[in-house]
Amino acid sequence: MQPVPADDRPIRAKSLTHRLVDDLSARIRQGVLRPGDRVPPEPELVREFSVSRTVVREAMQRLQAAGLVETQHGVGTFVLAPAPSVTLLALGGNEVSFPELLAMLELRITVESEGAALAAARRTDDHLGRMQRAVDDFELHWKAGASTVEDDYRFHLQIAEASGNRYFEEVLRSLGKVTISRHRGDAAGEQPPASAGRRKELAHQEHLAILDGIRRGDPAAARAAMFMHLNNSRERLRRLVSAPAGS
Repeated sequence: MQPVPADDRPIRAKSLTHRLVDDLSARIRQGVLRPGDRVPPEPELVREFSVSRTVVREAMQRLQAAGLVETQHGVGTFVLAPAPSVTLLALGGNEVSFPELLAMLELRITVESEGAALAAARRTDDHLGRMQRAVDDFELHWKAGASTVEDDYRFHLQIAEASGNRYFEEVLRSLGKVTISRHRGDAAGEQPPASAGRRKELAHQEHLAILDGIRRGDPAAARAAMFMHLNNSRERLRRLVSAPAGS
C-alpha cells in the first residue's frame, strides 16, 4: 500500500472524522444510542473504524459542539438528551394566525409532495405497516368522534421518514401539528359537527390514495396524491375560516 502523500493527509483525516461523526450522529438519531448511554470508548472506535485516536477525539469534539454528547473526564462520553427547541408545535395553535397556517400549508405542499415520491421509491415493508396503522387509527377515531390529530400527524411523519432523507422529517417536526389541528373541538377530543366529520372522511380517502401510490412504488402517483391532499386541506381551511360561526 502506497503511503498517503503529506499534502493529502489533512484531507483524509477530515474525511474520516466526518464519517465517524455521521455514523455516531445516526446512531443517536435512530435511538441506537439513547440519552444517558455511554458512547463506545476511544479504543473500541479506533478498532471499529480503523482510524487514529486523533480522529476519534476530533469527532468527539464535534459531537460535543453539536450538543449531542458530553464527556466526563475519567468516566467516558455520554449521549445527551435533545435540547428542547421552540417550534410552532410548542407555541400552540392559538398563537398562529390563519395566514401563517396557510403559508405553512404551502410549504408542506412543496416539501411533502416530493417526500411522498421519495417514499414510494424507498419505503420498506415496515414503513408501509406503520403508515397503514396510522390510517386505520385515523378511521377508527374519526368514526368514534374522537380526535384524529395524532393519527394524521403520525401518518405524514411516517411518510417523511420513509423518504430516506432525515431533513424531510425535521421540517415536518419543526412545524408540529398546528396545520393538522384545524377544528377547535377536535384538539380537545370533542364530538365534531357533521361538517367536520365530512372533512375527516375526505382526508381519510386522500390518505388512502397517498398510501396506495407509495405501496405500489409509484412516485408520480404518490406525489400527485400528496399534492392533492394538502392542496385540498388548504382549501378546506380557507372555507372553514370564511364560514359563519357555528357552521
